[in-house]
This record gives sequence, structure tokens and C-alpha cells, in this order.
Amino acid sequence: MKHGISLLPDCRPAARSARDYFQEVLTLSQIAEEEGLHYVKMTEHYLRDYGGYCPDPLGFLSAVAARTSTIRLMTGAIQAAFHHPVQIAAQTAMVDAISGGRLDVGFARAWLPYEFEVFGIPMDESRARFQATVNAVRRLWTEESVDEETPFFGFRRATSLPRPEQRPHPPVWVAAVRSRQSFAWIAEQGFGLLVTPPPHKDALPGTREMVEVYLETFRSVHGTDAVPRVAVSVPMFVAETDEEAYRVADPFLREYLTVWAESAEDWSGTTSKDYPSYEAMGQALRTMRIDDFRSVGTAVVGSPEQVVERAQHLTSQLHADTMLWQVDFGGQTLATMEPSLRRFASQVMPKLG
Repeated sequence: MKHGISLLPDCRPAARSARDYFQEVLTLSQIAEEEGLHYVKMTEHYLRDYGGYCPDPLGFLSAVAARTSTIRLMTGAIQAAFHHPVQIAAQTAMVDAISGGRLDVGFARAWLPYEFEVFGIPMDESRARFQATVNAVRRLWTEESVDEETPFFGFRRATSLPRPEQRPHPPVWVAAVRSRQSFAWIAEQGFGLLVTPPPHKDALPGTREMVEVYLETFRSVHGTDAVPRVAVSVPMFVAETDEEAYRVADPFLREYLTVWAESAEDWSGTTSKDYPSYEAMGQALRTMRIDDFRSVGTAVVGSPEQVVERAQHLTSQLHADTMLWQVDFGGQTLATMEPSLRRFASQVMPKLG
């Protein structure tokens, strides 16, 4: 079992500056390495409080690479539909070189309508564009004089530089939420799976079903020639007692859900064949009870004993070999993130293997 910190800034600029946020999560990344965690993961989003402080996860991870020496760096994830594959291949290989071969590349299909709108990308072509881009990036990492001709981009005789430090290329992960087609495609490609169970009472059973689609497809396609990998990301907070953890973390969890809902409500009046059943997400997030959020397992909060129990249940249910703990939810500062992370590392992580 491997563990890491997962970062998704949900800061409101009126409350906290980008400079303050980055100074503190860079420090937290150093602490994660010091405490023996395996990964630092950063997402990509634009324009709004939900993730808007990190439009460039590779830029952030370069800064982490400069301050650390062993912890692995993960994009969680690059929204491939918004980028040209030549740029992704070259920029990821550059960070792989800077870090001495410590980069894992996570991709996501993106899901927020306002991001697609600002980049002029039709949502109904997102799946095809995403898959074409990821496949082209893999070719550019491993081949020379690459030709590609797709409805979304085309190029001839492209040899990407620099070449990745890791051969044949950095480990690849792909995020999926609820589409059977997505989970099956990730498995067919031999990629690792990134999942975040959505915050509702049926989250774990529904996510488990899709993870099992991934595992079954992976084994049927690859046999024993490759090993499937499942990484799960959920909010986590550890205090000395359950009561103290709830008192401190619950306001941050509410803010996290509120900021998430404000972006998800952009789905109101929007539909897309590539995103079935997304229209009600904003309302579901706003009406989620915090105690339900904790009890259904999609937020792991409590004493060390409680967190061990919840984490074991989560990893068992979702067949996870990697846990990426979201530690910056709700606009927290280092004053709450650091003691929680250190307590996790000293009192929880050793019991999880």
C-alpha cells in the first residue's frame, strides 16, 4: 500500500492569496517526503475557486521537485482535451528530467462546462478528443518521427524532446467517475486508475462496481503481463479524538462541498451525451450532510483509530493499492494540515501497510 497527499486548491481569493497557498502546500510536500509518504499529486482547473489556483500542475510539481529528492510527483490530473499532445509530451518529459525520473502522469477528461466553453472545446467530443490526445502523447514519448491525423489535431514527423527520463515513459494514470466505457478503456490501455468516490450514500457500491469493471477488463486484456493499479483520493483529517476531528474538519468539509457545488451548478441547463447524469450534481453537493459525507466513507475524518478503520474499509471496498489523501480541502492553512498529516504518518500509516 502506498500513500500520498492529493492537492486541489479550493481557496477563495478574498480569504487567502495564491502566494500563501503555494508556500504552505510546498512546505507540506516537504513534510510528506520527510514522513515517508510516496506521492504529491496536484490537479488542473481554471477560472473559479474550485481548483482555479492551479491551472498548471506541472509548474507546481517542478517546484516540489526542487525542494525534495525522493517523493514521486503526480499530475492529478492533466485535462488532456485542453492541450496539444506535443505540448503535453514535451512538458511532462521536462519535469520527469528535472525530478530525476519521479513523475507519474495522470490524465482526466475534464467535466466542467465553463472550462470547455472558454477553451472552445465541444463537450460532446470530449471522449474522442481525450483518447486521441493520450494515445498521441504515449507515441510521442516512445517513438520518433511520429505522424498523427485526427479530427482534433494533426502533425507529421514529430520527434518530441526532451525524451522521458523513465523508460519507456512515466507511469500513466487516468481518472474516471461513473462511465463503464471509461473504466474499460483505461484497463484496455494498461493504465492505472484514479478514482474519487462522489459524495452520496451509494458512492462506494457504485464506485466499487466500476473498479471491478476496470480490474476484470485489465486481466482479460493483459493477463499476467501487467499489473492493474487503483489509486483512490478522498479528503482526510486526523485529530487526537473523533470529537476534535469533527469540530475542526467539519467546517472545512462544508466549505469544500460548497465550492465544489458552485462549479458543478454550471451543469444546470447543460446536457452532453459524453456526461450522462451530471445535471443534478450541484444540488446533490449542496444538500449533502457532513455526517453523511463522513459516514458513507467518502471523507475519512476522526481519531487515528477511526481513520485506520475507515481507510481499511475503503481500500478493501475499492481494491486500492494507493491512497492519495486530500489534505487541503476547505481552504485550510498549514496550521491544521501539518498536525493532521504528521498524525496520519505516525499513527495511521504504519497500521495500513
